[in-house]
Amino acid sequence: MPSAEDITEAVNRYLETVSQGRPDDIAALYADDATIEDPVGSDVHIGQEAIRGFYKAVEGANATTEMVTLRVLGSEAAYFWRLMIGGMTIEIISVMTFNEDAKIASMKAYWGPDNITQG
Repeated sequence: MPSAEDITEAVNRYLETVSQGRPDDIAALYADDATIEDPVGSDVHIGQEAIRGFYKAVEGANATTEMVTLRVLGSEAAYFWRLMIGGMTIEIISVMTFNEDAKIASMKAYWGPDNITQG
């Protein structure tokens, strides 16, 4: 099982690569058979190719991420964060599970229209 430090580092790398708009680097943080449901209730993306395709939406984006709070227990992390992109701010709660290599095995993001502000 990965340590709390390994998971914390992986979450911080995730936020950094999202803010830098690097889909290949984001996808590399995930296990080969990982899943993404972002936002919860939408289609689930499975595997590296689908994950890379999902993150193409942020490619080259000049975004900022801000960690508000992070909780790591066992091989899971839950955190509240903000994504500032294109003149809007999205407040997100993400839940990730990690494999033994501290790669993201699954990610669910909880947010919707009520969590987006303009300006």
